[in-house]
Amino acid sequence: MDSIKPKTKEKDPLVGLTLEKLLTTLVKHYGWEYLGQTIPINCFNKDPSIKSSLTFLRKTPWARTKVEQLYIQYFGEFPRDA
Repeated sequence: MDSIKPKTKEKDPLVGLTLEKLLTTLVKHYGWEYLGQTIPINCFNKDPSIKSSLTFLRKTPWARTKVEQLYIQYFGEFPRDA
């Protein structure tokens, strides 16, 4: 009989990171223009703000996923206090 090993979960770099902190980090590092070019959504291109972007991203799972993927792609285990 084979022993069953529990699957080890991969460490999620987004655990404990709020969407607001994630977005703020991206904006500080890249700016709204780059975000709007990389992820072409109106909340990044037309009168962008953290508040309006958070509202949109919380209601739109596909857009939030793109923002999270961008964060992971560029920062991975990026220090959260930086």
